[in-house]
Amino acid sequence: MSVASLRRAARESVSGLPREFWWLWTSTLVNRLGAFVATFMTLYLTVDRGYSASFAGLVVALHGLGGVVSSLGAGVMTDRLGRRPTMLAAQASTAFSVALLGFMEHPAAIAAVALLVGLTSNASRPAVQAMMADIVRPEDRVRAFALNYWAINLGFAVSATVAGFVAEYSYLAGFLGEAALTLLCAVLVYVKLPESRPERTAAERTAAEPEIGLGTVLRDGRFMGVVGLSFLISLIFMQGSFGLPLAMGTGGFSTGDYGLVIAVNGVLIVLLQIPVTRFIEKGDPQQLLVVSALLAGYGFGLTAFAGSVWSLGLTVVVWTLAEIINSPTQMGLVARLSPLHGRGRYQGMYTMSWAVAALVAPLMAGAMIDRWGAGWLWASMAVLGTVAALGYWLLMRNLAESEPAPGSVVTASAAPAPDPAPTPLPSPAPAAAEA
Repeated sequence: MSVASLRRAARESVSGLPREFWWLWTSTLVNRLGAFVATFMTLYLTVDRGYSASFAGLVVALHGLGGVVSSLGAGVMTDRLGRRPTMLAAQASTAFSVALLGFMEHPAAIAAVALLVGLTSNASRPAVQAMMADIVRPEDRVRAFALNYWAINLGFAVSATVAGFVAEYSYLAGFLGEAALTLLCAVLVYVKLPESRPERTAAERTAAEPEIGLGTVLRDGRFMGVVGLSFLISLIFMQGSFGLPLAMGTGGFSTGDYGLVIAVNGVLIVLLQIPVTRFIEKGDPQQLLVVSALLAGYGFGLTAFAGSVWSLGLTVVVWTLAEIINSPTQMGLVARLSPLHGRGRYQGMYTMSWAVAALVAPLMAGAMIDRWGAGWLWASMAVLGTVAALGYWLLMRNLAESEPAPGSVVTASAAPAPDPAPTPLPSPAPAAAEA
């Protein structure tokens, strides 16, 4: 491919997105550049502070529990208070709590503040995703979510490398560094991002359109199906952080071997996310999600037959391709199924599926490897991938008929045209999706 072709491809990948999106993208990148606590919490507690592995596991679980709780609360705040106030409150409180955690000495205080960090650090995600759906045209959302996901992984790759050297010098410096970058993220939001929450029109107020609550989300059968499938997919992908290192450790591999293998994931996402998205953004979401679920499940399933570092790296290639396809496609689907005035609550419920998976995945991996061996864990991942693929195929059979095509023409305006409210899937069940 010529240099001119590469330049044209790059322009096409980033063109047509509003300025507000790029400030939101920049805030995401800055936020992930400061990721320290989630990456080094276990090493900090066991190596630097000398606590047991069980105490470190408890603290990490409390951190994850905070994310579960805050997902729904932040979703409600996003709809009631607005996207911008929710992000500002979440990022400012995250900066404070992360800095505070670095100074905690007593085990109970460390556990309590770790819970607080989990609560605050996860609270901005529904607002970020809702704002992205507000400001980006429907036909550009898959590309926008892909670019944002690319920023997350690029920021994490850089921060993990730099933070490793910082941790050798001072863990406290790592905590304070994350706090400073998170505070900078809040400043960017305050200075550069206007509120994007759609206001109800006079006709909607006159018609006394009912408010969308969490009960509305729970009764939306199709969307809750997507949330359930997101949980299954998350459970699979998170074995790269929990099941894979455990299995490699029991198999006689070193921590350096695991570092080399898992690095394949980050490198491929940084290199391939944007070019692959150019091919998938106009594709059929049903087919893409089915294929990604099968690649994820069987990519991890193949780990049972990998006996060397290079063969383990090949399995990572398979499930990383699944991640590259699944993440922007699924986030675009969530945005399409979220009613205009309920995007915060819908995004909060979706975010919670990942947070719950982060709690279940390490428990599942540890229990299965201890009792039955790693082979059973990888076989179960293949089964979960098959179930998720079947679920996506069944759930989205009528999506093309009830939703506008990704490439449909949208008239120019200050904000993208609102998506139609999701229509329920034909089902004998009494619960139906609500407008």
